[in-house]
Amino acid sequence: MLTKLNLNRLEDAFDRYLSYWHTDPVTYDALDIPINPIALELAYRNYLLWHEEDKARRTDVDDSAIAVVKRAIDKLNQQRNDLIEKLDEAILAQVTAAAPKQTADRINSETPGSIVDRISIMSLKIYHMDEDSRRGDIDDVHRQRSLHRLSVLKLQRYDLYVALEQLLADYVAGHKRMKLYKQFKMYNDPTLNPELYRARNQG
Repeated sequence: MLTKLNLNRLEDAFDRYLSYWHTDPVTYDALDIPINPIALELAYRNYLLWHEEDKARRTDVDDSAIAVVKRAIDKLNQQRNDLIEKLDEAILAQVTAAAPKQTADRINSETPGSIVDRISIMSLKIYHMDEDSRRGDIDDVHRQRSLHRLSVLKLQRYDLYVALEQLLADYVAGHKRMKLYKQFKMYNDPTLNPELYRARNQG
């Protein structure tokens, strides 16, 4: 199922794309790597989000600049959640076609799309922890700590990928039933966020 969904060798694809994105390319998806396009776009949104989150921690800029960053973070987070749900919909279509008609009532609280999202975030952590371990301005204690954390992150990412593979296999075998879960984010919706609709009604 991983191959059918173009989710096989996901870690390698994310690593290669992260190196590519850090060169500030014009097109985010130009590498000739077989990968699910929704998963790739999700990983790219997480890449953009990571660097906006870094900017939000700065204390040497005006609050107005941080406000712009925070709004960008909100927008990227919404896109990220939309892409997780879109990926889950695509996976569900493939799983439904492959799974037996009678499936178990067992469900999984985390969806495959959420696991792919976590793998992409873990890939970002690996990229930046590796980068940190190579800095020229740190002592050996710092370097060894970063290298230890890097090995832990790689193991955790591997475990996530195995969990994704096992979950998809359970779906296809009928051992579990896949369900879609919606986030229904309220803070970006002017009809659901009280700070937004109250301000609009008062204006």
